[in-house]
Amino acid sequence: MTQLLDASRYDPDGAVDLRGYTGSMAVYVAAVGGLLLLGRGTGRSLPERYSLTDLTLGGIATHKLTRLLSRSSVASPLRAPFTEFDAAAGSGEHVESSRGEHGVRHTVGELLTCPFCLGVWVGTAYVAGMAFAPRPTRAAAAVLTVVGASDALQHGYSRLRGD
Repeated sequence: MTQLLDASRYDPDGAVDLRGYTGSMAVYVAAVGGLLLLGRGTGRSLPERYSLTDLTLGGIATHKLTRLLSRSSVASPLRAPFTEFDAAAGSGEHVESSRGEHGVRHTVGELLTCPFCLGVWVGTAYVAGMAFAPRPTRAAAAVLTVVGASDALQHGYSRLRGD
């Protein structure tokens, strides 16, 4: 078992923050477990299946909210304690890197700058919202989906004009 946890064998240079990533996975598992316990305690259960509409709406909304949280210039104050500005990326987005080399600040920074990583958390929140408060969750997802469609049209229009 000790060999399984030996980070120096996995990453001799110490570039990968295995402890931080392990911690973030533990927080995620605890959060999902807490949501399941809360659902059980309040008599809610997960549906047997999800409609294609809810999955499509949730997928687009998750993508949009993840991009807003992880890249938008407007949300940079939320990321600032954990990230450093690297460059503007156009369309109101920033490229940032996580602060520090290890620890909680670094791990949270990694999560906040990785849309793919953050998408797991946002998608989980969407599914939890569908179990606990489906109407407001669908409404919020609809707003994000409409904004995402608008963004796609704005980008298409800009390309047609050669902006």
